[in-house]
Amino acid sequence: MIVVTRLTGAQFGVNPDLIQRVDSAPDTILTLIDGTKYIVAEPMLEVIGRINEHRAAVLARSQDIRTAPRMELVPDPSDEPDDGDDELAPALPLRPRSV
Repeated sequence: MIVVTRLTGAQFGVNPDLIQRVDSAPDTILTLIDGTKYIVAEPMLEVIGRINEHRAAVLARSQDIRTAPRMELVPDPSDEPDDGDDELAPALPLRPRSV
C-alpha cells in the first residue's frame, strides 16, 4: 500500500497494483482499474515515485526471501537415531494355490 492524502487532509492507503492511471489536471487524480477515482494532494510525480518505491521494496523483499537460509518444517529422516528396525525380513517365496 502507498499512503496518499485527500484534499481534505485525510490520509488513506491505496494498493498501487490497482492504479490504472495517474492524471494531473490540475489536481492529481488516481483512477483504479474498476473506474474508482480519487483526487489527492500529492503531485503526480510524487505518486509515481511512491509507486516505484513500493514495487522496488517488494522486489527487494522477494530477493531477501530467496537468499535467506531455508527453514525445514519436516525433520530430515537421516538425522533421526537408528533404532535397528530399518531392515525388513526376507520375502517368503510364493507358490501356486492347490485346488
